Amino acid sequence: MCAALRSSRTRAQLTLKEPPTSVGAKPGGTITQLNLQFNPSTLQLSKTTEWRRTPSRMAGESALPEFVGSGPRTLSLEVFLDATATHDNSVEKAVEKLMKGCVPTKASLGRKKPASPWVRFEWGTARTTSFDGVLSSLSVSYTLFDVDGKPLRATCSLSIEEASVDPPGQNPTSGARTARSTHIVVAGDSLALLAWREYGDATAWRAIAEANDIDDPMALEPGTELVVPGLSDAGAEEER
Repeated sequence: MCAALRSSRTRAQLTLKEPPTSVGAKPGGTITQLNLQFNPSTLQLSKTTEWRRTPSRMAGESALPEFVGSGPRTLSLEVFLDATATHDNSVEKAVEKLMKGCVPTKASLGRKKPASPWVRFEWGTARTTSFDGVLSSLSVSYTLFDVDGKPLRATCSLSIEEASVDPPGQNPTSGARTARSTHIVVAGDSLALLAWREYGDATAWRAIAEANDIDDPMALEPGTELVVPGLSDAGAEEER
């Protein structure tokens, strides 16, 4: 393949933006952008649905499943970094950019509402893999080093979980959520998933945590009944 054709090929990129300042808002300005040196060879896209079955003594084989909700998309990919042919002579600057997606932004800390940046992967005209999300996992493997120990090559594995879908306050079956409701925790539940399902914003999980005095959002016991505040209640709790 000629050099001109290679240079004109569309490059993939990752963009980190300020998290929304309120439930349902759009992400803020760009914090940093990483233009990938090499386009991914594989993109793994997954999406889940949640069903609940209530055991029935009269059912012949099993009770009919009840559709609970649709989970967010998750995009997993590997980013290969190589500094052997660049002026930087190290891949650590690019790794530091990715690491910013795992810690609260300065602006969110200033608002006393710490939140990590929203992340968006874009590659040409691809649509199913391009969405606003949050970095749910990141691992870096350094595979080549200079004589002084500087990392020259790295493979970064990351997963982006969708954070924005439907307009806030809208539910496909019930319309605007303005009143409190309850939710029974089932295996695999998380506050982020519940916030996405109820408000259309996974980052609004703190409103549910505060309403239920939850200190550890990862420790949800199946069978626990949670109070889910309505949008108006959630906004009031955030302003306090």
